[in-house]
Amino acid sequence: MAVTKEARRKKIRSRIRGKISGTAERPRLSVYRSNKETYVQLIDDTAGVTLAAASTRDKDFTRNGTKGEQGKAVGTALAKKAAEKGITEVVFDRGGYLYHGRVKAVAEGAREGGLKF
Repeated sequence: MAVTKEARRKKIRSRIRGKISGTAERPRLSVYRSNKETYVQLIDDTAGVTLAAASTRDKDFTRNGTKGEQGKAVGTALAKKAAEKGITEVVFDRGGYLYHGRVKAVAEGAREGGLKF
């Protein structure tokens, strides 16, 4: 029986989540990408709370450029929201995706915005 891409990603994601966890001081930066949109969140796993979130669906987000460029802009927007809440360090959770393309662009945007991984 063939394994789908989604099933493979979920298996990798569960393996990653077994190793990393976010705290209030160093939350987990979680990335999800659909075919059209990119979503990122800062999550405190000890309390089970989302501290900040950004996506390409936000009202103030302008859709310019490629999906990779949009991902970078989302990462920068999340870093700005994190800075407002006093968060400077995060644990990066690529969500089972390869660290390539949009996921890499989100990480680079977050770094440029001032977050440390």
